[in-house]
Order: sequence, then structure tokens, then C-alpha cells
Amino acid sequence: MTDSEPNATQPTVRDVIIIGAGLSGIDCAYRLKEQNPDADYLILERRERMGGTWDLFRYPGVRSDSDIYSLSYPFEPWRKPRALAHGNDIREYIEDTAHKFAIAEHIRFGQHVLTADWDSTTDTWTLGVEVGEDRRRETHRARFVIFATGYYDYDNPYTPRFAGADDFTGQIVHPQHWPEDLDYRGKRVVVIGSGATAVSLIPSLAEQAEHVTMLQRSPSYIFSSKQKQYLAPLVQKLLPPQAAHKVIRTRYAAQTAAIVHLTHRFPKLGRKMIRNNVVANLPEDYPVDVHFNPTYNPWDQRMCMVPDADLFADITEGKVEMVTDHIDRFDATGVTLTSGKHLDADIIVTATGLQLLGFGGTRLRVDGAEVKPHDRFVFKSYLIEDVPNLAWSVGYTNASWTLRADMTARAVADLIRYMRTNGYTHAYPHLGSEVMGSRPLWDLKAGYVERSPDALPKSGTRGHWQVRHNYYRDAIDHRINKVEESMVFGRA
Repeated sequence: MTDSEPNATQPTVRDVIIIGAGLSGIDCAYRLKEQNPDADYLILERRERMGGTWDLFRYPGVRSDSDIYSLSYPFEPWRKPRALAHGNDIREYIEDTAHKFAIAEHIRFGQHVLTADWDSTTDTWTLGVEVGEDRRRETHRARFVIFATGYYDYDNPYTPRFAGADDFTGQIVHPQHWPEDLDYRGKRVVVIGSGATAVSLIPSLAEQAEHVTMLQRSPSYIFSSKQKQYLAPLVQKLLPPQAAHKVIRTRYAAQTAAIVHLTHRFPKLGRKMIRNNVVANLPEDYPVDVHFNPTYNPWDQRMCMVPDADLFADITEGKVEMVTDHIDRFDATGVTLTSGKHLDADIIVTATGLQLLGFGGTRLRVDGAEVKPHDRFVFKSYLIEDVPNLAWSVGYTNASWTLRADMTARAVADLIRYMRTNGYTHAYPHLGSEVMGSRPLWDLKAGYVERSPDALPKSGTRGHWQVRHNYYRDAIDHRINKVEESMVFGRA
């Protein structure tokens, strides 16, 4: 892979183009240069700032739902004290990391990648890009493309159609598109939903709103986690920053893995542990089993973490009311439930979830033939069956996103180095004639997964074609990884 000279009709052929400048994109750039110092790369970011998810979501209280120590990069220590970090702090961390390692200078903002076309005669990708507010069209070419675009639609969150929504005289907002000037001081707010967004948003709203109602159709698992850390500050005092970060990160990753394994293996015990945590943080006579007793087992959906029981404290103080019921319709002054109860509201927040979207909605074609992601298997969790020189980054359902994203970044960088060293211009995983069963990529029973079964590629059922959600098993496989296994390599 060597640079091509630009000419009048063709853009420069980059060694690598990374799509997305969030957590995964910056990670991919760092690992690429770590193993391929002379590689010419470019990052195309649709938004005007880096940060991805942590730039998009700007609602009050936005924070991580995983511990920040395992969510942060292995190569750049997290230096702030909170275990569940504020969204803006995460965005600043991403930005600081990009500048520290000279990644920021490779980013082009306002670049919306619409199409990606592979040409086997030249072994290159051509990206069709919409640029800026005037939406002019440009093209970029690359030998290898990495999608670090996340997994959901940035433009269209999921909002069910509620009967009577047009009758409501107040404001209806979705957290994904939070109005900067929304004034909720002294207002009655109804938040529909009980997922990670709702449980992080509601305590912040409760600080200034007259009253906040959390309206859920069915309960979620919610667990209080202490923000004050004892091990992390001690380790940071005793060890150099990088060594301390490694120890702390390993501890948190191991802790999460152990909890997930334990609750999967013994779901009744898991239920009891979580329920005891809730009971300990609410009044003695509170109807815990009405509002905090899900029908599914722990980790069938992601766990909702609350720092220092903030949501439970607001419920105890009467600032927040939990309501478990179904919506009949909206009306001029609020929400009527199927039970007949009416919730008065000045503002309704539809924290109703996301829409899955693979590859940022980019249309993929290989030699003119469209590639439909849901028809293809994933190989080693980051390569797509029979699609040359393309990787994508996606995280875990039961652990921090970055644990897998960084593993992916290192593996892709290793693959590119192997290709450059051996003079290969294309590489792709090939299943061949082997019969392989399929299953959904994610093992979650969450609504946003079940609503969009065709949005993402599919997992196989064995070997490296099986997408697992087990960080430590994946880490072992990564250490003994054979680049050439089940891969087709060649030259144009």
C-alpha cells in the first residue's frame, strides 16, 4: 500500500479511511499508526465536532452507563474521579486524546458518507460523500475502509405514534434531539421510558422541575453504584499513570464480567441481589415489585446504573413519581393511561429508544452489486463475509463499548500491516461451502434490537463466525489470532 498521486480526475488514494470520529474512530486511528507509522489515513466525520455519541446527546444528566475506566482507552488514562462519567467529560477526553496523538489533524468534518463502492480491478474503495450544509458531492478513495459509525440512526430516534399527540398543548421532545433552550424549571415533566437515557435524565430534571413522572410500560433492572472510589485513588498514588490505569481498567472489566457471568448462571440470585439493592435505597413500604421487578432475567437487556442512588433518592423525596402503566392517549394537558389515571404535564419526554442503523446508513456495493448487511456473516466480530478491505467496530452488550472497540482496532491494524508487509492489495473472510447456522448479532431482548432484525449483519453459530459477548474469551482469541485464518488474500 503506497500513496497514489492525485490527478485532475481522481482523488488521492489513501491507505485507510476511517468513518466516524467518536470513541471507536479515534481508537482505530491510534492503533493504525501504532502498527503502521507510515500509513496515510483520513477520518471522515459527519458532524462538526468529534465525540460521536457523546457529542450528539446533550440532554441534562447525560452520562456513561458503563464504568469510565473500562470505557476509556487503554493507552490514555482517565484522570477524573467519577466512575460513571458525564457525557461532556467523555467528549472532552476523546478530543484531548485526538489532539495529544496528532489524530485531530487527520479529521475532516461535515462529511456524510452516503455510498461505498469497491472496485476489484483497482482494489480500492470509492466513497460518495455529502459535504457541508450545501450538501455538495465529493469522492474519496481508499485501499481500506473502517466503519466506526456506531449502531444507531443519528437522525431518527424511535418514537412510537401516540394517539392524541397533536392535541397536547405543551412540548414533546426526544432526548436524542434535546432543544438547547428547553426551559423545564417549575414545570411538570412526564418521561416515557425506563432505560439508560431515562434514568440518567430524570434526576437532572428533578433538580429544577416542579415534578417529574417516570412512566414505564414494564420495569427495567436499575442498580445503584457508588461514585466514590477507594481502589482507584490508591492505585493512582502508588503507580505511574499508565500502570495505574491498566490495573484499574482490568479490575473494572473483571468485575463486570464476573457479575454478568454470575447473574447469567444464577438468574434467581441475580434478581435477588438487584432487588435487595433497590429495597435498601427506597422507603420500607415502597411497592418495589410493581415498579422494579422486570419479567426478563438480568442482562437479557442492559443494566441501568444510577450513581449514588440518585434516582431512588428523588423518589424517596417525592420529586420523582414512578408509574407502571400503558398509554391510552395524549390530550391537551398530559397523558391518559389505560387504567384511567391522568398524568398532568407541561413537557413530555419520549425516552423511547433508538433505531438501529448499520454502517451509518452507507450503501455498500462490491463491483456494482449491493451488499445487504443482514445477508452477511460477521467474521471475528469486525470483518464482513466476502467484503474486501472493510472492517467495522461494534461494542459489547454486557460490557464497556471500548473493550471490544480497542480489540477491533488492534486486530484491523494488524491485518493492514500483514497486507502491506506481504504486498497484498485485498483481503476478505470467506465461509465457502460450509453450512453455517445464523443468529442475531446481539443477544439482547431490547426493543431497539427486536424492532430492526435486518439492520445489522448476522452472527454465525461456531468458530470465529460466532459473535460472542465475552470480553475475556475474545481477549484470549485475540492474543493467539492467526491473521490468515479463513481469509482470502490477493493482488489486483
